Amino acid sequence: MVRAVVVGAGMVGLATAWHLQEHGVQVTVVDRTGVAAGSSWGNAGYLTPAKTTPLADPSLWTYGPRALVDPDAALHVPFRFDLRLWSFLARFAGHGTMRAWHRTMAALTPINQLALAAFDELSDGGVHSRTRTGPFVVGFTAEREAEGFVAEMSRVAGHGQDIPLERLDHPQTLAPQLSGAVQVAYRLDGQRFIEPGPFVESLGEAVLARGGDLRTGVRAVAVDHQSSPGVVLDSGERLAADSVVVATGAWLPELVRPLGVRVPVHAGRGYSFTVASQPPPQHPIYLPTQRIACTPYQDRLRIAGTMEFRRPDEALQPRRIQAMVNQAQALLTGVDLEQRQDEWVGARPVTPDGLPLVGATRAPGVYVAGGHGMWGIVLGPATGKLLAEQIVTGRRDAVLAPFDPLR
Repeated sequence: MVRAVVVGAGMVGLATAWHLQEHGVQVTVVDRTGVAAGSSWGNAGYLTPAKTTPLADPSLWTYGPRALVDPDAALHVPFRFDLRLWSFLARFAGHGTMRAWHRTMAALTPINQLALAAFDELSDGGVHSRTRTGPFVVGFTAEREAEGFVAEMSRVAGHGQDIPLERLDHPQTLAPQLSGAVQVAYRLDGQRFIEPGPFVESLGEAVLARGGDLRTGVRAVAVDHQSSPGVVLDSGERLAADSVVVATGAWLPELVRPLGVRVPVHAGRGYSFTVASQPPPQHPIYLPTQRIACTPYQDRLRIAGTMEFRRPDEALQPRRIQAMVNQAQALLTGVDLEQRQDEWVGARPVTPDGLPLVGATRAPGVYVAGGHGMWGIVLGPATGKLLAEQIVTGRRDAVLAPFDPLR
């Protein structure tokens, strides 16, 4: 029987494992912590192809310098001597042009158009945690704040995506959590959302139910490809396979840099917490100016945000939670921001050019799946489907061509 080892039990790794099983491959998934333990658990759970856009754009040149001196800004870079970090940020900022934005958007659009159907395929195949439809309510305090968002949605539509965007006269009807400070709002349809932790856990259960092996609490320390593909664990055990997929998120460089993958990956850490809300939330709320995403989560409201460039294993920084509270408190009502639960930080894997790393490495039989930045949840199932086809058939779909890990 053909065998594969997948390193990483987040959305991307488990979706790849599930689709390998569709091709009859016997799969073992290993993770140093557990299912959804990285950036998959506490994110906003947005399945929004309309918002799956380049992270760097021309606004970075005005917003970025201000953010460095504003303790409440959504972008945070610690002041420390870290040559690798500052080199990464220089390359990231270099993509903050409209020309680069359109180039990246053109590369993302084809996989964006596959994203939601890929979730339906998982649901039809035994993943019992459901997706939910919008609408998403997008709020601003003034007309001028909304102009940039509306212009970006127009550019996304220009690349071929359907963007059902409608001005709302009474946004509090759909989202009573919005305070009167929100003067301008739009309704964005055609998108979905999930409770990401339960969804990824259900995906892991489906992989197990289909005969897969899931081993947590074990760390892959190397990918051995001298004679045949294999993964060396911290215990010294070697897991042999016909193919290996490395899907370790912000920790990708540890295993794949020796395999010819030179594109830098840095942790862009996101934070979240949940609060009680009266009435209970029914629809996601997005506040673009504050970079805050709010999602119904188990009858509470999950509030997520921040892009913090620190090392992935650093401790949660309470000041980043407080910054989110400071940004949100004037715009939300009926929520108790002082009684927070589920405070969380997760390390998103960010690349300088805003494109994932999906495909073959220089080592025969070894593949990488990651670097999705903020979009690993929404693009994970489509990524897994396309990569599994490449591994089994040897043919790379044109959708994956811009994501070549060896670029």
